[in-house]
Amino acid sequence: MVTGLARALGTFLAGAAVVLVIAGTAAGAPNGSKVLVVEFENDVNPVTQDYLVDEMRRGAKDGYAAVVIEMDTPGGLGSSMRKIVKEMLAVDVPVVVYVAPSGSSADSAGAVIGQAADVLAMAPQTNIGSSTPISATGGDLGKDLRKKVINDAAAYIAELAREHGRNADAAEAMVRDAANFGAREALAKGVIDVMAPTVPALLEKIDGTKVVPKGIVLHTAGAQVERVEMGFWKRALDVLIDPNIIALMLSLGLVGILVELWNPGLILPGTVGVISLLVGLYGLQVLPVSAAGALLMLFAAGLFVAEAFIVSHGALALAGAVTFVIGALMLFDPAGAAYQVSVWTAIAIAGTLALLLGFALSRVVKARRNPVEVGVGQMVGGEAVVRRDGWVSVGGELWRARSADGGVLVPGEHVTVEAVEDDLGLVVGSPHPTERA
Repeated sequence: MVTGLARALGTFLAGAAVVLVIAGTAAGAPNGSKVLVVEFENDVNPVTQDYLVDEMRRGAKDGYAAVVIEMDTPGGLGSSMRKIVKEMLAVDVPVVVYVAPSGSSADSAGAVIGQAADVLAMAPQTNIGSSTPISATGGDLGKDLRKKVINDAAAYIAELAREHGRNADAAEAMVRDAANFGAREALAKGVIDVMAPTVPALLEKIDGTKVVPKGIVLHTAGAQVERVEMGFWKRALDVLIDPNIIALMLSLGLVGILVELWNPGLILPGTVGVISLLVGLYGLQVLPVSAAGALLMLFAAGLFVAEAFIVSHGALALAGAVTFVIGALMLFDPAGAAYQVSVWTAIAIAGTLALLLGFALSRVVKARRNPVEVGVGQMVGGEAVVRRDGWVSVGGELWRARSADGGVLVPGEHVTVEAVEDDLGLVVGSPHPTERA
């Protein structure tokens, strides 16, 4: 009897525990709440900007309890950063920036995006900061321009930190002094809100937090986690906006079109050229470009095309190669140091274009120097056999002919073709009697 009572008590306690767990889960995650985790391991550019903005809007539209941006970025374009920040502040869903996994960082533009988040969290062994603006060449800015740009960036990040209840002075130091903080130091200084090793641990820690300035209470404990990453198309577009790829596509487009102009009707070179040119132009549309660099690239293309039709013994091709290199290096100046065409890539492309043109032109010159292999002019100097009634046989064809000295053409004689008249009659001479059996 004691055993039965013990069993009944055990069953009751187990049932009560299950009820408490279910109740706790329901309280932590009302109505089966769910969290969208957006994986972001890339630089900040127009393609990743669209990706993040789309996912934040989706989180608001589909009723997610929060959108967690799992970030690892070296920074990127300031223009894209500001668009992401504006959407993050405006979207009607709490946005959590989580610098993770361990070993990740939120540098430069990534640190600014982090300060705009409703909750900024970091995993252990991560860092944040180094947001000092630099010039397009990667160096320091001039004195006056530096003061203007840095003051703007410092005020921007400090205001974001202040409005979200974080340390504005430390955030400002990330811009003015290129300060960089590890996860523990960032938490101690109030640069971030939470440190957590995993996403589930993060969701447990921030549960019940009322975010500012949105005033939304987070219900994330035990929430269903849905992960999303950049799709194939976005990744492909991200590759295509690499400045080196853009320069390569533009040069391939130029080569394909030139080959098609030299050999009309080949179709394939022209098709590949047009596709490559359109891909390159897409990259130019996405990234900010220098007008001077673009004009130099167009001028280089014009010099290459001119070389194909004007014999300058390579002078135009060489000028086009030099202009191409200068234009390529200047082309993406407004995009910053992370978006520059490699010097060696520019030289390699320009050299290849010049060599291709040189090879093509050498073939053209050689063809011009070769003797004519077709046409009636080819018969001059050749041998003909006299037939009857003023006709001669040349290469198995009968041609009307007359003697150069006005003499009679004797059938069977071998003569030499001296000229072709305008009416396609032949002038022959130097008769050589044929031996007859």
